[in-house]
Amino acid sequence: MVEYFKIGKLVAVHGLNGELLLKHGLGKKTSLKGLQAIYTEEKKNSFLPWFIETTKIKNEAEVFLKLEGINTREAARPFTQKEIWVPETDFKKFAAKTAPASLLGYMIIHLNEPLGEILELIEQPHQLLCRLEIKGKEVLIPLHEESLQKVNHKKKEVLVDLPDGLLEIYL
Repeated sequence: MVEYFKIGKLVAVHGLNGELLLKHGLGKKTSLKGLQAIYTEEKKNSFLPWFIETTKIKNEAEVFLKLEGINTREAARPFTQKEIWVPETDFKKFAAKTAPASLLGYMIIHLNEPLGEILELIEQPHQLLCRLEIKGKEVLIPLHEESLQKVNHKKKEVLVDLPDGLLEIYL
């Protein structure tokens, strides 16, 4: 089964020809050249492809996209505020190693014990929240200078030192 990674959100329609503005968290300026399709999640774990006609860089975190078959402002409008996903192979090709999104799929380790795989990253002004599932329950682990110990890219591990009682809140 193909694994999909969330890269950002379509935030606005641009111009009159159906171009959309994608705000991404790939951690570097990119035109997404070579990316054939983006995906929207229609139902949980059910992704619908939208083929890319053209792309153009706006700035470090934004790119203009023109999708096949979307040729007017009105046709593009329903796409605004939709989260955008790409397959794992494309994600690895376009994401910077330093981008927070590159931690997706990494294992969170606390006191030498694996807690779970990072399923989603939620960026906040002072910290990054990692969403994982432990024993079927959603758990949010904060990553900031006090809790983050080390990131091991080779082993795909994030070592953390969590405050006492944090896990008990969820479990």
